[in-house]
Formats: sequence, C-alpha cells, structure tokens
Amino acid sequence: MGIVAESERKTKVQFREPVMEDGAKLWDLVRRTGVLDVNSSYSYLMMCEYFKNTCVIAENDSEIVGFVTAFIPPEKPDTIFVWQVAVDSSMRGEGLGSKLLQELIKMESCNDVQFLEATISPSNRPSFSLFRKFARDLDTHCQVTELFPEDAFPNSDEQHEKEMLNRIGPF
Repeated sequence: MGIVAESERKTKVQFREPVMEDGAKLWDLVRRTGVLDVNSSYSYLMMCEYFKNTCVIAENDSEIVGFVTAFIPPEKPDTIFVWQVAVDSSMRGEGLGSKLLQELIKMESCNDVQFLEATISPSNRPSFSLFRKFARDLDTHCQVTELFPEDAFPNSDEQHEKEMLNRIGPF
C-alpha cells in the first residue's frame, strides 16, 4: 500500500518558472546529486532572477525535485543552451529529466528555438542517455563534438574532463 501511495505521489509533479528565492534550493539540489558541477550559489540566484523565462522548476508536494537551467545565446537566437539538468534522487527513473526538457522547449521564450545544446563530460553517461533519448523523442539528430578541451579549464587540484557539445535538432 505504501508503494502505491509513493507512486501516486510522484505523478503530481508540477512545472513552473523559477523565482529568485529558488536559487539556494537549486544550489542545494545540485550539491546533493553528487555528480553535477556545483557552481556558486550566486550563479543559481542569477539564473532564477535573470533567466527565469528559460528555466523550469519541477515540484512535488511543494518541494523542488528537479530543474533545468538554460539560456538563449545572443548570437544563436534559434538555440537554447542547457546549462544544468538536476533531478532529486527520489525522482530518478521517473523520466523527470525528459519532462523538464519538454517543458523547456514549450516555453513561450523558445518559440523560435530549433536547436538545443548542452555540454557533457564523457564520464557522465546518464546525461548522454538523457539527451540522446530527447533527440529520439523529437525524431531529430544529436550531433556530438568536443567544445571545451581539458586544457581549457584552469589548473586546480581537480582535473576537469573535456566537455562535449551535444547539439539536438532541428525540431
């Protein structure tokens, strides 16, 4: 009986644009995933305040359980660049990442968008799978090329993998 209630609970996910106050919660969700780059808390506040028309929050029982942050590069008005997709561990395996991307491209700000881009490090297999599945769902292509080589990142204690550009479209 508890499993059924849990399953029913997961189907009540609501999607919305972020507000500035969500920034700290997004930062915390990324930190808890343990797999995504944790950027400064300031960067999440900025995305929620200045790029809210190209970001989507997923809530379940008023708790943020996922999000996608993105922007339209000024030199590519037909492209939405996805900066991060995060899904809480309680929602993994529910297809929430794909639903977030679908909600993103349905936003009014994406009316002229025909391509979606995202960079992914080679070891991040789940993200590669998510974006390939998204391309299949849209019945379009996913072209993968190297964008940022390892030596482009500043020297630090942690080596950063190269980042591969995934370009999906046209759709």
